[in-house]
Amino acid sequence: MRISNLIKVALRSLSKNKLRTFLTMLGIIIGVASVIAMLAIGQGSKQTVEKSVSSLGTNSIMVFPGSSVTGGVRGGAGSTSTLTVDDADAIRERCDLVDHVSPVVQKRVQTIYGSQNWNSTIMGGLNDYFYIRNLVLDLGTEFTDADMKSAAKVCVIGQTVITNLFGEGVNPLGKTIRINQIPFQVIGTIVAKGQNTFGQDQDDIIIAPFNTVFKRMVNTTNVNMILVSAVTQDDIDGASKQIKPVIREKHKLLPTDDDDFTIRTQSDIANIFGSITSVMTILLAAIASISLIVGGIGIMNIMFVSVTERTREIGIRMAVGAKGFHVLMQFLIEAIFIGILGGVFGILIGILTSVLIANFAGWPISITPFSIILSSLFSVAVGVFFGWYPARKAANLNPIDALRYE
Repeated sequence: MRISNLIKVALRSLSKNKLRTFLTMLGIIIGVASVIAMLAIGQGSKQTVEKSVSSLGTNSIMVFPGSSVTGGVRGGAGSTSTLTVDDADAIRERCDLVDHVSPVVQKRVQTIYGSQNWNSTIMGGLNDYFYIRNLVLDLGTEFTDADMKSAAKVCVIGQTVITNLFGEGVNPLGKTIRINQIPFQVIGTIVAKGQNTFGQDQDDIIIAPFNTVFKRMVNTTNVNMILVSAVTQDDIDGASKQIKPVIREKHKLLPTDDDDFTIRTQSDIANIFGSITSVMTILLAAIASISLIVGGIGIMNIMFVSVTERTREIGIRMAVGAKGFHVLMQFLIEAIFIGILGGVFGILIGILTSVLIANFAGWPISITPFSIILSSLFSVAVGVFFGWYPARKAANLNPIDALRYE
């Protein structure tokens, strides 16, 4: 018997029991739709993380104070104040794989304009800070060298600060705001960047010349961090390795001493969050795959029922010359068709569900060809795996016993 004839027989058999066939496919449909939706959510989250990490800066490297060991206890990044402006200058002078460097000081402040006030964060940095953090000016200019040297009271502000102090659509250039009672003139605004991976508003920021914040607003000789960018993305690891001995030498650390600073690169952060999102994606897909297993069990159950119901038909086919292989293929094709049809409907429903989740829940999604191909192959594999044993049972029936079956 030719394959085309077997396919016709299988389709005819499935069409005779439409409701039963649909209920059998339902497990596959739910399973495939779940896998598509879960992978879409996982991939969307991964892309969001990658976008947020890239917003941290261009080939960026962050040097934090801390991670010292005191009394056998490691403090962690930011737990102590050990970095200075001299450390930043040494990195700039001695590390040839470093392109831009900016010491950074920051302070939580209250800003006032007219009758409006807003709590924000002021960052003191060099002009390199804008390049390293990928900050693009919407209006105005960056700081001049004269602003830096004189500790001028000028600032560049983010869109959240603009909205809360001036209102929507207002040009703040040239206006004076008070930051902790100190008057600052607004000389620039930053293009909106939105929230980062941690849910932090990247537009709720005020940037002023480093010397202005360092001398007028913070009572310390240390800096909160040093931001660095490597010459190229491939130089990030090499630049990190150059920075470490320079700071250790500046801090007069012995070979046996632990670092009193922490170096984090853009790649480190991307790898950490990439691993987390990958694990979550796999976990979500694995949970969704349980529905496919349940659907496969349903296929096996219905195929056993079908073999029992059609025992006499199997006996007649064998009596007129059909071989065990033909009978096996007939029932196996039925199981495969159930898997394929369930997979097709499941893919469509999965895509629709993903779009609805994105529109109504606001979650990021990304439907990839890989997830569709994987779900399709999985649905076919389920049909083959769970349809094989019932089909094999049908093929091994004794024709005489089958003909006598009531």
